[in-house]
Amino acid sequence: MQVKTFSARGMSAVLGMIREELGPDAVILDTQEENGTITVTAALEGASAKQRQPDGTPESKPSPSAASHGGAPPQAANRGKPQESASAEGHAAPPPPFGWQKWHEEWSSIKNHLLALMKPALKLDLLPPRQRLAIEYLQREGVEDSAVLELFQRLQNDPDASILAPLADMVPLRPWGEHTWPQRIQVIAGPFGAGKTSVAIRMALALRRLSPACRVCLVNADATRGNGRLLLRHYCDLSDMAYKEASSTMELVSALNTAKKEGFDKIVVDLPGLSKGRYLSTLLADAGLGELTGETANDVAVHLTLPPHYGSTQLGGILERYRTPHAGGIVWTKLDEADHYGQIINVALETCLPVSALSFGPGLGNSLAPVREPMLWKLLFKRELPIVL
Repeated sequence: MQVKTFSARGMSAVLGMIREELGPDAVILDTQEENGTITVTAALEGASAKQRQPDGTPESKPSPSAASHGGAPPQAANRGKPQESASAEGHAAPPPPFGWQKWHEEWSSIKNHLLALMKPALKLDLLPPRQRLAIEYLQREGVEDSAVLELFQRLQNDPDASILAPLADMVPLRPWGEHTWPQRIQVIAGPFGAGKTSVAIRMALALRRLSPACRVCLVNADATRGNGRLLLRHYCDLSDMAYKEASSTMELVSALNTAKKEGFDKIVVDLPGLSKGRYLSTLLADAGLGELTGETANDVAVHLTLPPHYGSTQLGGILERYRTPHAGGIVWTKLDEADHYGQIINVALETCLPVSALSFGPGLGNSLAPVREPMLWKLLFKRELPIVL
């Protein structure tokens, strides 16, 4: 394998150097940015490397960053870390570079094979009945082998431990509310049909209920969908909240700037779903949410809405497209429509993002609950929906 490190002031320049040096079959191993300089470690395997390598030239050694990651792909090495900007101009990272998809698929395959080999070693009968029954229940709920392995490792040396203790470490919580999510702009993102519009309304209504003096503006950036548009406008009129529409990125920039100038305390943005090949980081950068005049990126919070009945393969693609450098949390939606809730643990372990709220039921009033530990455990183990007072 030929491994080399390239540095330049912009991602496009680095990719050009990689294409020229290693060709289109190169695989990106690691990407870092420091003081506006992009450093990328790339590799070329097998016959391709021999064809492109001059005779007698030794192969380049991996950079320290690549070696420290043990050859893992960027997603595995940086799980839970915010995605950093990938250009000297400060814009959000572009779509994954060439070769990333192949490398990601290979790493997923390797991980699955390793877990399959390790699974017979998980002798659950060595655990006390209380712990073993809880893990077996989570397996039936769809919790993946990687999470089960971590639970087993934490419990096997402490027969008296409750399974809730390691679960609490694996599933971080950050209950939605003014004090825990003080950002002025609350962005609601997620795939089509995940319940974004309902969550946007429920959050806006909750803000007004908790603080009647709070001036709320709801920005509908998914204005091409007729039903959601009418619903948002209707509830804004009923609740004395401002309503703005944006059917394009330029209109979204204008709506946000206008809402800021008008002095709204909270701006709730309902983003459109992203089709395959589009990325949330790019959309936010194009909308100017990373470079707010007089503000910082800390004034933007992104809530990713997900229903728990997506399959693992589908969720993997969604999580990759919706990575963002802004403070983020997960709102689990359509809980009343799901039969199993194991994906809540799987996504937490994959992203390290905190759960912020639980959304459920057909109504819009009292159907968004800031998450609490007892509430989450009852949902996971007893399938009890939250009660909002």
